[in-house]
Amino acid sequence: MLEHGSAPAERRRSLEIRRVSGRKLAGLAAPYGALANIGAYQERIAPGAFAKTLRGPEEVIALFDHGPTRLLARRSTGTLRLSDSAEGLAFEIELPVTTAGNDALALAERGDLGGASIGFVVREDGESWSGNIRTLTDVGLMEISVVSPWPAYAETSVEARRGRMLQAANTPRRDALRRYLDTV
Repeated sequence: MLEHGSAPAERRRSLEIRRVSGRKLAGLAAPYGALANIGAYQERIAPGAFAKTLRGPEEVIALFDHGPTRLLARRSTGTLRLSDSAEGLAFEIELPVTTAGNDALALAERGDLGGASIGFVVREDGESWSGNIRTLTDVGLMEISVVSPWPAYAETSVEARRGRMLQAANTPRRDALRRYLDTV
C-alpha cells in the first residue's frame, strides 16, 4: 500500500475536451508517451505506470478543479471507474446532483472545460531520467480532477455522457487522501 508521506505529491494536467450530453464525464486523465513541460524539465508517463493502482484497493477520488470540497466521485463506490487503454489512463465519472457536479456538467456541455488532471505520488524507483526528460513508470494515483483551467498534458479529454448515481462510502484510505488534499 502506498504511504502518503513517502514522496511529495504532484499534479499533472491535460487538455482535450469533447462535448456530449448526459450526467457522466468520461475521458483520458493521463496520456502515455506524451511530453509535458514541467518547469525546468519535460515529463512523460510510461504505459503501465498506473498498474498497481488499478490492481490495488487504494482509494482514488474525482474532484472538480482539485478542490477537496468539490468531490465528484470515488473509486470505492463505483462512481469513478478507471481503466488502462492504449492511449493512457481512462476514466468515467457518474456526476452527483450537487453544485460541483452541476458546474462540471454545464462546463463540459458548453465545451469550456480545460481537461483532466491527476494528483499522484511517485513510488520508490518509479521514475527514470534521460537528460531533462523524466519518465514516470510507477505512480500512486490519489485523485483525478476535471479542470476548468489549463492542463499540463494536452492529450487528455473529458466528455459528458448519460449515467446513474451510486451511494458514497468511507474507505480506509480517507485519512491519507485528506492529508494529500491538504498539500494541494
